[in-house]
Amino acid sequence: MKKDIDKTVKQLARLRREIAYHNYCYYILDAPIISDHEYDQLFLQLQKLEASHPELSSADSPTQRVGAESQEKFQKIAHRVPMLGLANAFSADELLAFNQRINNLLKTSSMEFVTELKIDGVAVALTYENSILVRGATRGNGLIGEDILDNLKTIRAIPINLRNEGTIPRVVEIRGEAYLPIPGFDRVNADRAESGEGPFANPRNAAAGALRQLDPRVTASRPLKFFAYSISYAEGFEMISQMQVLNILNSWGFSVNHHHRKHKSIEEVVRFCKEWEHRRNSLDYEIDGVVVKVNILEYQNQLGEISRDPRWAISYKFPGQLATTQLLKIKINVGRTGALTPYAVLKPVQLGGVTIRTATLHNENDIRRKDIREGDMVIVKRAGDVIPQIVGPVQGQKAGRRKEFSYPNSCPSCLSLVKRHPKEATTYCTNRDCPARRVETLKHFVSQECMDIRGLGLQTVEKLVELKFVQEPADLYLLTEQQLFKLPKFKEKAVANLIRAIKESRAQPFSRVLYSLGIPHVGKKVAELLAVKFKDIIHLSSANEEKIAQIEGVGPEIAGSVRKYFGEKSNQHIINKMETAGLNLRTGHFTGTRRGNFFQKSFVLTGTLDNFTRRKASEFIQNRGGQVGSSLSSKTDFLVVGHLPGSKLKKAERLGIRCISEQDLTRMGAVAPKK
Repeated sequence: MKKDIDKTVKQLARLRREIAYHNYCYYILDAPIISDHEYDQLFLQLQKLEASHPELSSADSPTQRVGAESQEKFQKIAHRVPMLGLANAFSADELLAFNQRINNLLKTSSMEFVTELKIDGVAVALTYENSILVRGATRGNGLIGEDILDNLKTIRAIPINLRNEGTIPRVVEIRGEAYLPIPGFDRVNADRAESGEGPFANPRNAAAGALRQLDPRVTASRPLKFFAYSISYAEGFEMISQMQVLNILNSWGFSVNHHHRKHKSIEEVVRFCKEWEHRRNSLDYEIDGVVVKVNILEYQNQLGEISRDPRWAISYKFPGQLATTQLLKIKINVGRTGALTPYAVLKPVQLGGVTIRTATLHNENDIRRKDIREGDMVIVKRAGDVIPQIVGPVQGQKAGRRKEFSYPNSCPSCLSLVKRHPKEATTYCTNRDCPARRVETLKHFVSQECMDIRGLGLQTVEKLVELKFVQEPADLYLLTEQQLFKLPKFKEKAVANLIRAIKESRAQPFSRVLYSLGIPHVGKKVAELLAVKFKDIIHLSSANEEKIAQIEGVGPEIAGSVRKYFGEKSNQHIINKMETAGLNLRTGHFTGTRRGNFFQKSFVLTGTLDNFTRRKASEFIQNRGGQVGSSLSSKTDFLVVGHLPGSKLKKAERLGIRCISEQDLTRMGAVAPKK
């Protein structure tokens, strides 16, 4: 009996090994060595043998590609290493600037790069333990994704077992792009049309929809493929360069896009990117750009990341695809600074899988330079495949064209006179009390990245301004229940929720309040830099341009804008009202004290926390006077360690930095701060 079992075990191992090899030849090398019929016979033989001996079934068998039951929902998974996004470049000049930043940071004059085609698919992370695929996750929010392992197993280009060529780490995480080739996309849409379903807009949407099916059998019906591009974690495994990483991935049985190249200069990178702008349509899958990476991994580690984008990589985005449609009308939007920005109302047109109805026109000069007129047939593109823009009118339109667009002499919202500064292309409404400006200012103030006041949508903000309940942001903190009950559709629960949201927003840190002021050129990151440097609104408002411009990442233009803002009496009035409303106008402001109990302490976060998102944890620290960095240094005081910490934990131990838990952080933050 034992001999029979041993024989069966050996036979199963041989069949699984053979089928895995033929999968590799077919899906990775595109060079099958047996016919489809012969492959089917081997597969059928393995299925029958496993059915006869269920006790010998194995999770890494080729037959397990589609074997799981339908799920009720996907489980959440914390990424071992965050799945970062990429900053974008849209021109050769921006690539050159990227190279210059790297050279300045590393104090070098030359850098080696690797370029890889940017596949327009879905990023996923695959974890292997002892060479067996045990986990597969979506990007999610970069820190936490969804477990879609059973669906990923249906993609035959993803090995269930790593090929044992050389050393394989005990635990390794591979990242790559799942995508749907264009012929497969066409077949899927043809099938949907036959069954009366609407078509997918583009291959990427179809791939994303396939991977989020609760039934893996539906995923298996879509001919998805996969390209691997990085090793994000490898236990006890040293690598030197990105080129080496790609070669290792290939040796382990992954399909690696063979159009990647190594370059000794940024000029070579630019030529490669420009070449693929013209060659992109020669492929049977969609690409939307080229990813440029520093080749040497040690340099990548030194460069680190900023604002959740790696400094050592950038995505060169191809010019957006074009479409032709009719420009129905040119309208004007009044922004919070009073700037009159024109936009085009278009006859709806599909572009890149999205229905485009409006497009930006930038300013009056842009309209005149392009000679765009109402009624024209125009060429539209999506800049960076996101923001619709008008390239220009279709050539040859002469007879019957309407007259040139005339910019208004008065504000379309309040009818006040408008003014155009001699050195600027923008026209401004001169009325500080313009209703449109008030609405836009309040929209910015209550937005998620500023004061994050939930329940204050555009229509509610417009109604508050119309009823004159709110004229300035600080007026929100004087709203009464009686006033809110006068708003459309506001009942007891909605009123209570909004009152609570407004009250809770008082706890937002100084940097957010600063960003919410809407100072021209001061974005979220600059506001954080200003808050860290000047500590409070008094020191910032009295600082001269030279001192402000000395901050790395600020510069003279932003410094001039900040100085101008605080030099105006009307803005000082706004700030005084905010202080009266109890908003944080100093770093470390906490329950009325001058110092928080994290005063002058610096923190770095790693891993996933139970009760905080990264943003909320950062605000918890900043509200108590602390600073939050993205990378460790000898000046870091604490490393907050969550679940599945990354390499920062070992580095902290090496540097002698104190490591604390989420519970420690909460306890330390709850201690009454010193006066």
